[in-house]
Amino acid sequence: MFSILTVDDSASMRQLVACSLTNAGYQVFEAADGNEALDCACENQVDFVLTDQNMPILDGVGLTKALRKLPGYQATPIFMMTAEPSVAVRLSGNEAGVTGWIEKPFALQQLVAVVDSFFVGGHRRAM
Repeated sequence: MFSILTVDDSASMRQLVACSLTNAGYQVFEAADGNEALDCACENQVDFVLTDQNMPILDGVGLTKALRKLPGYQATPIFMMTAEPSVAVRLSGNEAGVTGWIEKPFALQQLVAVVDSFFVGGHRRAM
């Protein structure tokens, strides 16, 4: 079973994403901010990260930079979920190692399809 880390300071958004991914067959870990996500990523090697950009303590770009420095996370897909994908945020995210972007609001089926596209035949797709 593949594991997903979803990071958002909105509890309702985390719960919607977690429920959709759990129903799609994934193990889901939740974190309310970047620091909590880093702790979770160190304790549990996850296969995919979905993070919000605007969060207190450590934002999505900062989290991406920190994750990319950890062993085992250089090639992990990291998708940024954001309502404001400005050019500056996209550039800094891309430089940090963000794999892709999902603009809020989004359909939960679309989110599951994006995650599913990285796992083919029971294996994580090479990046």
